[in-house]
Amino acid sequence: MSKKLLTLALAVAFIASTATVSLAAKIKCTVDSVEGSKVTMTCDGAADLKAGDKVEVKAGKGKAVEGC
Repeated sequence: MSKKLLTLALAVAFIASTATVSLAAKIKCTVDSVEGSKVTMTCDGAADLKAGDKVEVKAGKGKAVEGC
């Protein structure tokens, strides 16, 4: 009986820890300028961000390049 409770507790802890990591805000931005490795963007909903927050940026989908 105690093994079942321990297994259940570990499963709940695992699910809770992965759920909090996977929740991320999606904010749409437009790139204003690029200077070397510094990018300036205008974002909708930027009030949710703070200085020092880690963000992940994905480039928009480009057009397909056809070759020979």
